[in-house]
Amino acid sequence: MQLTLRGHQFRYECENLCRLFFPYSPVKVNAPDTAVRGEPWALARIEERGGQYEYTVEAGDDGKSLSRTERRPALEEYGITDLMYRTFQELTGYTPAWGMLTGIHPVKLLRQYTEELGEEAGAEKFRTHCHVSGAKTDLALRTLRAQKPAVEDLGENDYSLYVSIPFCPTRCAYCSFVSQDVEHAKKLMAPYFDLLLVELEKTAQVAEELGLSLRSVYIGGGTPTTLTAEQLAVLCGKIKGVFDFSCCGEFTVEAGRPDTITKEKLAALKEQGVGRISINPQSLSDQVLRNIGRRHTAQDVLDAFALAKEAGFTNINADLIVGLPGDSIESFQKTLEGVLGLGAANVTVHSLALKRSARLVTESGDLTLHSRREETAAMMDHSIARLTEAGYEPYYLYRQTRMAGNLENTGWAKPGTECRYNVYTMDECSSVIACGAGGVSKLKDPYSDRLERVFNFKNPLEYITRNGEILERKERVTQLYEQFRQRLH
Repeated sequence: MQLTLRGHQFRYECENLCRLFFPYSPVKVNAPDTAVRGEPWALARIEERGGQYEYTVEAGDDGKSLSRTERRPALEEYGITDLMYRTFQELTGYTPAWGMLTGIHPVKLLRQYTEELGEEAGAEKFRTHCHVSGAKTDLALRTLRAQKPAVEDLGENDYSLYVSIPFCPTRCAYCSFVSQDVEHAKKLMAPYFDLLLVELEKTAQVAEELGLSLRSVYIGGGTPTTLTAEQLAVLCGKIKGVFDFSCCGEFTVEAGRPDTITKEKLAALKEQGVGRISINPQSLSDQVLRNIGRRHTAQDVLDAFALAKEAGFTNINADLIVGLPGDSIESFQKTLEGVLGLGAANVTVHSLALKRSARLVTESGDLTLHSRREETAAMMDHSIARLTEAGYEPYYLYRQTRMAGNLENTGWAKPGTECRYNVYTMDECSSVIACGAGGVSKLKDPYSDRLERVFNFKNPLEYITRNGEILERKERVTQLYEQFRQRLH
């Protein structure tokens, strides 16, 4: 995709719109001699004329081209992106369900509109201004309503803790996370684990000195249950031992892969006060599981659920993915019914998102594996209708680039079983302090919309060899909170 910009600096959103309509064509900006014959192209130009601004978008693909011009009284990003969206829509014949939205957090934007205009008018602006379909507007609004109790319950010093275990039994074919399969990274696990405990101690010290109040804990990955039962007990015990749990109402461990779940590990988690776990089948089709590189069967998922219930877990999440290679509407429907039959309290429905580092891409060279828009949309629509019928409500929602059908990821929950950590991190309404490789601390200024990030090293080996720098970065948390509080006064 060749994109040319003239007369403005609105590059970011213009690029994102190109990726929205042409997700498998890398965007080259203002590189006039690099266009390839047959490649899509676009020009986005703004010129001042007689006290007004003339917006022009020209675009072409597959031998077809369009040109559209409009006048507006002011220089604004929305003017050029709205015109570009409508031009691309006409050129391609494609109307994205989420309209021109390209950001991760659509519900956060809807919240801003409703706080400004009220719920009805805010939802209408969300739909018309952003070209969002009525069905997706309704989904976002339902999610916003479900989040309200958790968001309104927050105090200015509240935060959540995220702990990363970046190891998996094998690497799934769709995965782009910096995680290590145990077969190749076994020697890293012990030193990583020991240093993680040190970082947790440092983080607890920082939180205590700042007077922060812990509201939720989430151990994710990777697959945390690649750890042994003993390690899980030590990790959870360390967290409970060094952090103040007096206000913490939630402790989640993403067990994830059923082939890592044992009776002993579940007992260790239960004994340490973990109240919510995830068992993530992604699919209950053995063929689909083989296609994505999972070394477990659908029966292993059923067995893991049975073990979890025997251990006393009642709040169990199950992740599913629409758009997986070899999946169909019929097999997805069977998967969803199977998960409902298992009694999952939460069901998270993801759209397959393929980044360029995913094995499905690097080995096949084909970025269009998940481009079946109509089929994936039908799977997602079915999940919305069926989960609603079964008494679940959407409580968090986010989007990613290169998602199957340009859809969404939605967490559904039975009333009272919502994972507050998911609300806080996706709505960005409260601070999350992260420990471990790949962790990103997102620090929310309680007195403004400002959000600051502090990054840990992504690679486990780098986390181990440069752990001293990780501990030093925790001082940045203190510095940022001091800045937040100084501005208040």
